Amino acid sequence: MSYQKIINIAVIAHVDAGKSTLVNAFLSQSHVFRENEEVVDCIMDSNALERERGITIYSKNCSVNYGEYKINIVDTPGHADFSSEVERIIKTVDTVILLVDSAEGPMPQTRFVLQKSLQSGLRPILLINKVDKKDARVNEVIDLVYDLFLELNATDDQLDFPILYGIAKQGIVMAEMGDTNQDINPLFETIIHHTQVYPNLSDEPLQMQVSALAYDDYIGRLGIGRVYSGTIKEGSSVFLCDNEGKKQQKKLNQIFIYKGLSRIQVKEAQCGEIVVVSGISDISIGDTLCSLDNPLPMPSIKIEEPTLSMNFMVNTSPFQGKSGKYVTSRNIKERLEKELEVNVGLKVEETSSTDCFKVSGRGELHLSILLENMRREGYEVAVSKPEVIFHREEGKLLEPMEEVICLVPNEYSGSVISKLNLRKGLMKDIVEEGSYSRIEYLVPTRGLLGYRSEFINDTHGEGTLVRRLSGYEEYKGEINQRANGALISTEQGKAMTYALWNIQERGQLFIEPQTEVYEGMIIGMSARNLDMEVNPIKNKKLTAIRSTGADEAMKLIPPRILSLEEALEFINDDELVEITPDSIRLRKKYLTNIERRQYARSLNAVEE
Repeated sequence: MSYQKIINIAVIAHVDAGKSTLVNAFLSQSHVFRENEEVVDCIMDSNALERERGITIYSKNCSVNYGEYKINIVDTPGHADFSSEVERIIKTVDTVILLVDSAEGPMPQTRFVLQKSLQSGLRPILLINKVDKKDARVNEVIDLVYDLFLELNATDDQLDFPILYGIAKQGIVMAEMGDTNQDINPLFETIIHHTQVYPNLSDEPLQMQVSALAYDDYIGRLGIGRVYSGTIKEGSSVFLCDNEGKKQQKKLNQIFIYKGLSRIQVKEAQCGEIVVVSGISDISIGDTLCSLDNPLPMPSIKIEEPTLSMNFMVNTSPFQGKSGKYVTSRNIKERLEKELEVNVGLKVEETSSTDCFKVSGRGELHLSILLENMRREGYEVAVSKPEVIFHREEGKLLEPMEEVICLVPNEYSGSVISKLNLRKGLMKDIVEEGSYSRIEYLVPTRGLLGYRSEFINDTHGEGTLVRRLSGYEEYKGEINQRANGALISTEQGKAMTYALWNIQERGQLFIEPQTEVYEGMIIGMSARNLDMEVNPIKNKKLTAIRSTGADEAMKLIPPRILSLEEALEFINDDELVEITPDSIRLRKKYLTNIERRQYARSLNAVEE
């Protein structure tokens, strides 16, 4: 096999900076697509959820050829909840393209991924994207990036990074502002001249480390990683060295590499290549595949600990099984076990009840993506309020803290500051940027549960809130839960306009007329800080009297329809979110008034 020049790159950036759009431009200009092929935006975001939300959830690989070079590209998630995935990917690449928005500048997640890249000794390439924006401030953003590099203790070599300017949506990257080229060739040239080609270590013993997992219904669990030395061959026997130092002899089945967007089967793959291997059912993140005659395991990869947990329960509401195909605890357990095959940031524990599983993840988005996928597959499940995972060190109780950056119109900044202070936040910085204020806070993760929807209301939808895990600090004390009570249905049936018209004066509705409700279901948020029991199915008594204008038109205020994330944020400790393929409902843990009173009494007895 002739040795090919290989460079592996990762595109790193904050959410919505244009990573997937840039990868599209790479593929389009490398003639990966046929001339008559219809190309969708962000083709790497192939998952239905990724398309709907416009974010990258799973890192993906592809490759392009430029002259005599093969460039493997990794499109990484930009959201903090998937940071453990980004961290592992960094180990498999030779350089990173740091994508920064020309108006926003570097954001918290930019800091995280850049820090990991610098620690790995990589020399980044800076690409200022969206330079055609009206509010672009290119020179200022470059200065901010330099400041960030210095803060992260970059070496002199790393500080000497090339700077490019781009409009990824149009497939243009310029070496200098004002250049007239209409392609991304300057980026290809910069990658080749700035990055060392992976050295030829074909004669050395095999070392391939697994950095990601995948699952195929036909060939089972797949390990994805880079071949660091030697050559990996189809059907060969290898040692599998796990993170605990144990060695097991295994036989490889197929070997795949990436060509364009496709995964193609090969007989062997050279060092420097990103490969996919099949045939090892218990392969895991951080495992090293070594040659039998000279096994040299690589340093293990640390998996980030989960920060949030919630209970996944069998749906026990009166509407159980009406729309879902998989409703039993056995179904839920099998689905969670399947998820563990590829989702290493997830942890599943059994509880004292056979109908309940404690699932821990990296954040609300991490867990809600799993729930959204489950409901689309036909599962019914009820979940409890997310809870943070505390640590105990030297007798002290520690809790996760998050760095929060809010960009809000000046007139709403007072409200945001006041709310974050109530949630035990500590202000780090506040800067006015024209008509907006940039507010930086350090807040306990507990305090941010349920805050996003409040933030949107307080800033009238004009603010942006970005957060990332910054570490663990000592417990900050009690934080008040949701201030408003719930509107709870006392009956089962179809909600009537007449009843809802009277109820809407008491709070904000979550349902429309003709929605099926049951006793104990939450149909809205009370205007007061007490739960209120209401009858949404009551209809107007019919009479034989007719008169002009006797009935005024009953106009309902449009209800607030909660998304899955908003529902998880809204609920209190005594409430659940019922998730089915066709609806998301809120309910009390105890459906009847008598059960709720008994539960309240038992809580009071425990406190006394």
